Amino acid sequence: MLERFTWFRQSAYRWKGDGITIYIDPWGVSKGTDEPGDVIFITHAHFDHFQPDEIEKVRKPGTKLVAPRDVAKELGGDVKAVRPGESFDVAGIKVETVPAYNTHPEKLQNHPKQNQWVGYILTLGDHRYYHAGDTDDAPELHGIKTDVAFVPIGDTYTMGWSEAAGLIKKIQPQLAVPMHYGFVVGLPSDADRFAKESAPVKVQTLKPVNAFEKTEAGKPA
Repeated sequence: MLERFTWFRQSAYRWKGDGITIYIDPWGVSKGTDEPGDVIFITHAHFDHFQPDEIEKVRKPGTKLVAPRDVAKELGGDVKAVRPGESFDVAGIKVETVPAYNTHPEKLQNHPKQNQWVGYILTLGDHRYYHAGDTDDAPELHGIKTDVAFVPIGDTYTMGWSEAAGLIKKIQPQLAVPMHYGFVVGLPSDADRFAKESAPVKVQTLKPVNAFEKTEAGKPA
């Protein structure tokens, strides 16, 4: 279920298939090497998810962009502004938006609920894929129905690996994929911890195109 995905770094992915290419939170892409996207999804305004220069590297005439309202205001072209709780089609893709925010008191200012930032559930091919964006284990997420769940595990700004595993066991996808670790925050080995804690849900890790920044000592590589 992941064969069409490329992981660049942090929470940046490309999916290519069925005559369409999409990007989510592009970062670490290369102009001229990575093909332009038909649709680009942005989850929220932080630099490791929204970088206009990175978007331009994989944007072409006619590219559709989907983003929360505060981000959409910063973008030109064919842009759809969204908030949590919406369902729509874009370029033939069925899309649902879900909340993405912090619930722990010490993190509330990182991703405030009132910002209305989002995660996405995308129907791609025969499967549903949930990309959580940056979030803690919020109660609205427990009812998500998805085949694959991409969830942050890096802690500090989002869920850590243990909390993320707890969410995964509530959602019960066929497959869980850790993200948002090894860059900025979180260690590469956190993925192994997440996999063990998520059992019996199957976990699959992807290798990022860009080398991890973090070492097991937590220092830059």
